[in-house]
Amino acid sequence: MLKRLNTTKFISIAILSAVLFGCGTTSAPVKTEKTEVSLSSVTMASSQYLALAASEKNKETRDKYVLLAAHAFINEGNAGAADKALKSIAHDITQKPELLAEHIYLSARVLEMTSTYDHALKTLNYPNNWTLPNWQWVSYYQLKAHLYQLINQPIEQVRQLSLLSKYLPASQAHEVNDTIWRSLQPINEQTLLSFKDDSSNPIFAGWIQLAYIAKHYAVDPNDLVRHLGSWQQLNPNHPAAAKLPTDLEKALNTQPYQPKNIAVLLPLTGPRATIANTVKQGIIANYMATADDSVTLNFFDTATGAQAAYQQAVTAGAEFIIGPLLQSEVEQLQSMTPTATVLPTSPSAPIAPVANKTIPQLYLNHIDTFTTDPDKFFFALSPTDEAIDAAQRLYNDGITQPLLLVSNDAVGRRMAESFNKAWQTLTNEPAEIHYYDGGDKMKVTVQKALGVIDSKERIARIKAILTPKIEADFRSRRDIDAIYMISASKDLALLKPFIDVNFSVFAEPVPLYTTSRSRVEGNNRETAEELNNLTISDIPWLITPNTETRMVNNLWPNWSNGRKRLFIMGYDALDLVGKLAQMRALPGYQFSGRSGLLSVQPDGTLNRQLSWGRYQRGNLRPL
Repeated sequence: MLKRLNTTKFISIAILSAVLFGCGTTSAPVKTEKTEVSLSSVTMASSQYLALAASEKNKETRDKYVLLAAHAFINEGNAGAADKALKSIAHDITQKPELLAEHIYLSARVLEMTSTYDHALKTLNYPNNWTLPNWQWVSYYQLKAHLYQLINQPIEQVRQLSLLSKYLPASQAHEVNDTIWRSLQPINEQTLLSFKDDSSNPIFAGWIQLAYIAKHYAVDPNDLVRHLGSWQQLNPNHPAAAKLPTDLEKALNTQPYQPKNIAVLLPLTGPRATIANTVKQGIIANYMATADDSVTLNFFDTATGAQAAYQQAVTAGAEFIIGPLLQSEVEQLQSMTPTATVLPTSPSAPIAPVANKTIPQLYLNHIDTFTTDPDKFFFALSPTDEAIDAAQRLYNDGITQPLLLVSNDAVGRRMAESFNKAWQTLTNEPAEIHYYDGGDKMKVTVQKALGVIDSKERIARIKAILTPKIEADFRSRRDIDAIYMISASKDLALLKPFIDVNFSVFAEPVPLYTTSRSRVEGNNRETAEELNNLTISDIPWLITPNTETRMVNNLWPNWSNGRKRLFIMGYDALDLVGKLAQMRALPGYQFSGRSGLLSVQPDGTLNRQLSWGRYQRGNLRPL
C-alpha cells in the first residue's frame, strides 16, 4: 500500500485503473486575489501553509490555510500532524459546505492512514443537500470506493464508483466503468440478484443487472444476445448501453463447443485403473442423466501410452477430448505436435493425418509448464488451489493474523507455500507458518507456536526466585486471530485437542480452519463432536448431502471421500464441455459445479472455489 499520496484535481486514469488510490486533488492553483484561496490545490509545504494561517486575519481564509496545511501533512505522510491541524479548527470552523466537506474528507484520510477503515467510512458522510464543486464530489466518491475496496466489500465499492463516474470527464469516466466491470466479475449470481433492483441508484442497479445477465446467460450466446438487447432497451442512458465491456462483446462472438463425439482418455488398466474408474463412473452418471442420444461417448485406455490413446480418439472422429488424468500423461500430450486425422471416404482409402489442427481438450490435471492454447483447458482437484482458496476465505472473514500449523510433508509444504503466496498478495504481509512432525513432536510444535512454552519458562523463572511459592497459569498468544490447519485426517484428531488445551483461560479461542484433507471419514458423531467449531473446506457436493450423495453411498458404500471427489470431478468434466469457450471469453462467468464454483483463467486453467462448513453439535453444517 502506498504511504504517500499526492493529490490531483481529477482522478488519475493510471492510478484509478490500478488501485483506485488517488484520493486527493491537484491542479494549478487558482487565486484571483490575495485572499482568494482554493482548496483544490496543494502546492506548498505544510509549514508554509501554517505560516500563512498564523498571519491571516480573515477567519475563513485562515481556516482554508489550516485545511491546506493538513492536506500537505497527509501528502508528506504525517498523519499525526494532519490530525492535530484538523482538530485545531474542528469546533469553530467556518460553516460553509466547501470547508466542512474538506474537513470531513481530510479527517477520513487521516483515519485511512492509520488503517481504521471502518471509522474512516463512518466519518466520510456528506449531507445530500450540500452544493459542492465537482472536484470535491470526485474526491469524496473516490475515497469511499477505495475504502470499501480495502475492507473487501466490492458491491459497495461499485456503488460508489457508479456515483463517481457522473462527475468525471468522459475519458476518465470510461476508466471508472472498466474498473466497475472488473470489480463485478468475482461476485456470484446470488449476491448480484439481491442488489439488482436498487431504485435509489439506477446506474448502480444497471451495472448489477448487466453483470448478472453476463454470468447467467453466457453459456448460450443466443440467450445472451436476447437478454442484453432487453437490458439496453430498459437502460438506454446507462454508460454501458452505448459500449458493452470488451470481454462481454468477446463472449457474444464466441461459439460454444457442441461436440457430437466426445473421447475420454483414462488409465483404464494397470495400477491407476481404480482411480480412473471412479472418474469414469462420474462421467457416465452425467451422460446417463443428460440422455442426449445425439452425443457419442467413447473411452480410450492410456495405460499403454497417452499419445497412442489420443491418436485412437482422433481416428475415431473425436470432436472434444476429456483427459488424460495423470500429470505424466498430460506432459506427454503437451510435448506432442498437435495433429488431427481426416477419416477415409471409403474402407480402402488411407487415413490422412493433418498437422496443426487442434481438437478442444479438457485435461483432468495440471502441469507447471505448458503452452497456452485457446482450445486447451486444465481441470484439477489441486491441494494447492484449495490452500489459495482458503487464503481468500480467511481474508474475506476479516482475519488479519493467521497462524498455520502444517504437516511436515511434501503436500503440506506445497499447500502452505501456496497459502502464503496468496496471503501476501492480499495483505502484503507473510503468514506465520509452523511445520509439525508426528507423535509427541506435534504437541511441542503447537505449544511453541502458541507461545505456551515461553510462558511456562517465564513462570518457572519467577517461581525460582520468589518465596513463598506462587500459583500461576500459562498464557497463550493473543496476537493471532485464526489458525489454519493443513493436516491429514489422522493428525487432526490429535492436533485440534492440542490446540484446545493450549489456549489459556485468559485468551479468547480463535477460529479454527482446515482443509478437505482433514475431513473425517464416515459419520461418527462422537468423533465429529470433538471437532465442534472447526470450519472446513470441501466440494459443495460433500458439504451439503443430497439425493445424489445418498445414491453414491448406496452404490459404492466403501468409497472414501477422496474417491467421491474424483467421481464428481468426472461428473463436472462432462458438464463443462459446452461451457468452456464462454467461460474463457468472459472471465467473470462462473459455473456452479458439484466440485465447486468454477471459472476459467486466460491461460485455460480452471479455478475452483470450494464450499465451507462448520462442525456444530456433532454435525457438519454448511455455511
